[in-house]
Amino acid sequence: KLLYHLEKEEQMPDGMCIDAEGKLWVACIDGGRVIRIDPETGKRIQTVKLPTPRITSCCFGGKDYSEMYVTSAYDGLDETTLAKEPHAGEIFKASEFSFILCITGLGVKGIPQNFYAA
Repeated sequence: KLLYHLEKEEQMPDGMCIDAEGKLWVACIDGGRVIRIDPETGKRIQTVKLPTPRITSCCFGGKDYSEMYVTSAYDGLDETTLAKEPHAGEIFKASEFSFILCITGLGVKGIPQNFYAA
C-alpha cells in the first residue's frame, strides 16, 4: 500500500523514524528537509527545512526524546556545490560551540528505540 507520494521538492525518501504519536518522519535526500506524515490519512502534516540538501536520516533523542537529530551527506556533491553548501555532511543537533543545529519545538516527542537480542 502506498502511504505517501513525495512532492517534487521533497525528492527521495531516505532514513525514517516514528514519533510518540505514531507519525512517520522522513528524511528527504536532495530535498533539504524532514517531513512528518500521518499514516492514517497519508497526508504530510509538518515540514522542517534544513540548511543543506542531502538529508539522510532522522531520530529522536535527548532526555525526554523531544530533540530530533538529523544526518546529512556530502557524497556526490562537486566542489562548486560544496562551496555553496557548507553544512553538507554534518549532523544537526544543538550546541553553541559547534556547527550542529538542534531541531526542537516540534510539538511532539519520539519513542525509545527497540533493542533486539542477538
